[in-house]
Amino acid sequence: MEKQWVELSPEEKQDVLFRRWLSPKGPDGSDLPFQSQEAAQSYQERIERIKDAIQMKKLPDRVPVCPLPSMFPAYDAGMTVQDVMYDYDKCHAAWKKFVLDYEPDGHLSSSAPGPGKFYEILDYKLYAWPGHGVAPEHSYQFIEGEYMQADEYDALIQDPSGFFSNAYLPRAFGALGPFQMLPFLPGILEMYGVAFSFIPYGLPPVQGALNAIMEAGNEALKWVTMVGGFDGEMASLGFPSMLAGFTKAPFDTLGDTLRGTKGIMLDIHRRPDKLLEALDALVPLMIKMAVGAAIMNGKPIIFMPLHKGADGFLSDQQFRTFYWPSLRKVLLGLIDEGCVPLLAAEGGYNSRLEVIKDLPRGKVIWMFDQTDMAEAKRVLGDTACIFGNVPLSLLSVGTPEQVKAYCKDLIDTAGQGGGFIMANGAFFDDIKGENLKAMIDFTKEYGVYR
Repeated sequence: MEKQWVELSPEEKQDVLFRRWLSPKGPDGSDLPFQSQEAAQSYQERIERIKDAIQMKKLPDRVPVCPLPSMFPAYDAGMTVQDVMYDYDKCHAAWKKFVLDYEPDGHLSSSAPGPGKFYEILDYKLYAWPGHGVAPEHSYQFIEGEYMQADEYDALIQDPSGFFSNAYLPRAFGALGPFQMLPFLPGILEMYGVAFSFIPYGLPPVQGALNAIMEAGNEALKWVTMVGGFDGEMASLGFPSMLAGFTKAPFDTLGDTLRGTKGIMLDIHRRPDKLLEALDALVPLMIKMAVGAAIMNGKPIIFMPLHKGADGFLSDQQFRTFYWPSLRKVLLGLIDEGCVPLLAAEGGYNSRLEVIKDLPRGKVIWMFDQTDMAEAKRVLGDTACIFGNVPLSLLSVGTPEQVKAYCKDLIDTAGQGGGFIMANGAFFDDIKGENLKAMIDFTKEYGVYR
């Protein structure tokens, strides 16, 4: 009898997720038919190459190359960001062109632009996007604010899910403002008085918000149908989509989404104990969000953008006290469930390397931007796969020969002994296509392990 998921060891769970990734399914749950035997072989080889680089148990045949674009596929296809956020057929076409033109080992799905109409329906407050504060040709922009007040730490700590539902959502989505009127759900326990708890659901403002949710859900369904179709089509052609899902470091969840940068930096000094308690309260939510996506999508890699842990943003002591402990708990929780966190260490992490090496071997990927890759290899080379760090400046204004020279140095240093994936250091929009092609083609030619 097969073991239940909870009975599997972390290694067994990861093996299950990799095996499911190697055997893609169609919308009906049946095995996805490949368009040729060559495509089937290429698909398997690309995933095995990435897997070998991550797990560090054996050398891959060569260095994998997995560029992570932002809106470059739209620009490269002659489209605007607004085009691909509102016309899902155009989004599919642009991302398909990108994959087939550049032939990466792993790609991001066409989910990257997001569904513009969905954000519009719910009056999303955290971002400006094309047609809503940003010109059609530009990418979306984050709008920071305090969506949790300094005196609300206890509310978050005592009931994180309830806080997000009843306080955060009404503030972050204009259309959901009436959700502030909804009842405390654990109070709906007995027949006696239970009807009183449902009275808010009969009020016109709340019903309007629920109608907005249904409309947004319909739009999200249209969008995800395109995304799933794209990923399936690319898989059938031999190109695996890399990411199963997304989560965040608890410090970034608080600092980006709830308190804002100013708020959390003040909280470090004014209410450090409450901040630490809240960070720990968020750990289970961050784990659950990612694990559910990995199991649903049948892939192990979980993307984690690290926004506020870079050199110079926090002192070393602040990083060790407020950032790393709760992040490490999330990472260990993901590892225990068979996931492979892909941590995008934005900015420089040169002063963090000795701290972040404290993880099990072959279980995470560190994407480095401005970190010294030779030093990263020296410190982390026996522990973790490193990923990156071709600079956007080089891809934007350099020449193909300069890109090749940079990639050669990366392979000669970070690529020694495996445990390295070639990629850009940060997400890219408007770069030179010939430079990206030089990065990919050179890695395939030079990065062979003999």
